[in-house]
Amino acid sequence: MKRDHISFIFRGARVDLAGFSPHATLLEWLRLNARATGTKEGCGEGDCGACTVVLARASDGALDLRPVNACILLMGQVDGAEILTVEDLAEGNTLHPIQQAMVDHHGSQCGFCTPGIVMSLFALQQSAQGPVTRPQVERALAGNLCRCTGYRPIVDAAMESCSGPAQDRFAAATALRLAALAEMTDSADVFVGTSTQFFAAPASEDALAALYLEHPDALILSGATDVGLWITKALQTPPKIIWLGRLRGAFTAIEAGDKALSLGAGLTLADASAPLITLHPDFAEIMRRFGSAQVRASGTIGGSLANGSPIGDIAPCLIALGAEIELRRGSDLRRLPLEAYFIAYKQQDRRSGEYLRRIIIPRPAPDRAFRAFKVSKRFDEDISAVLGAFHIGLAGRHVIFARIAFGGMAATPSRAPQAEMAAIGIDLDAPATWAEALTAITLDYAPIDDARASAGYRTLISRNLFLKTLMEISGIPAEITRISGFEVPHAAE
Repeated sequence: MKRDHISFIFRGARVDLAGFSPHATLLEWLRLNARATGTKEGCGEGDCGACTVVLARASDGALDLRPVNACILLMGQVDGAEILTVEDLAEGNTLHPIQQAMVDHHGSQCGFCTPGIVMSLFALQQSAQGPVTRPQVERALAGNLCRCTGYRPIVDAAMESCSGPAQDRFAAATALRLAALAEMTDSADVFVGTSTQFFAAPASEDALAALYLEHPDALILSGATDVGLWITKALQTPPKIIWLGRLRGAFTAIEAGDKALSLGAGLTLADASAPLITLHPDFAEIMRRFGSAQVRASGTIGGSLANGSPIGDIAPCLIALGAEIELRRGSDLRRLPLEAYFIAYKQQDRRSGEYLRRIIIPRPAPDRAFRAFKVSKRFDEDISAVLGAFHIGLAGRHVIFARIAFGGMAATPSRAPQAEMAAIGIDLDAPATWAEALTAITLDYAPIDDARASAGYRTLISRNLFLKTLMEISGIPAEITRISGFEVPHAAE
């Protein structure tokens, strides 16, 4: 089965849309076609949050509402969803409780960022099971920047309006909204366009494999959290796009075995967080600071790796743990170590018509310690200057195994071989034995100077993060080595 249009719900009505440009964004459609101009364009790169809208989808018999950046989300990605914008919240002349709270607490001045803030809080309110905490509000707003108002009155408005489960007209209409989404659900492969210019969304892996073999020059799209910037900032106009968002089954599966964790490449970063945390608590902070709620709702774990960024937060952690990936081309499956996948800057070991489908991550053994630390200029929603991950094996109080990986230190996420060799034999009770390994790690990389950090800073930080790891696994409490005053000790500087 195939269909030549996407389907979604907008303002309570079903919309079947065909003939749109493959690289058109949701923001363009909202403002130019639907004239829903309450949604603003700010940065155009998914950073400021002014364009935030909410997508609702059916998931296991319930509504799953997530905030997304409309400026970098492609139009085709809304297939099968309900789109909610700031204009949809009020009922006649009566403001939604979140909007009213923003008025009462003076949470808006110039108002340009306010629609996105309201929609981020709406997503939080609709998904909350009880009163939200201040840290929950702060996390929900990490992707919404406000220059005029300051965040205190905005947070106050959130604490008041999100004090319990949603009891608005949206919650009351949950059953009707689920039924409307169910009417659009099908197993058809979406193909909008021609053989030379199209937006496609296969509904099965077999269909994806066949389509990609036929069009190996097509752009594979997952969450668009980076591809969206190619379009809005680099002004690229990819003529062929294959979106992976309709794939289910193994492509989004979580297999939590005793010895390894297997994650489908299509799993969103938001959904991947919980299983990753079972590997080690440091993943909680790494994932919390991976972009914003909007980025984590759209971006996928496979997309983060397939993009091949040298500053991606997940790759160094998984390399340190010895993760492998599974790729598919046609009916052929291929498996290789994740570290071997990265060849050079933005170059990966991926053959024509081949795509990443699964990540297999060994669980740390009881005699091995794991640590991961992110260093960035801005604490929330910022790209790493350096991310270090350390996987250390112990026999008693001596190091007998080490896998160390960094992002931000080279053209690809990569290991520190000299430091790994020098770490063997370290006595945790004798800090003098640490010196050779700490020096070696500064010789493993030749980082560059850029806007995020100087080469000298990166070199010093790599050494210091290794030192912090050795201090912690030797028994020094994390309360001493990490920033305190938060819900959990932060894996950050």
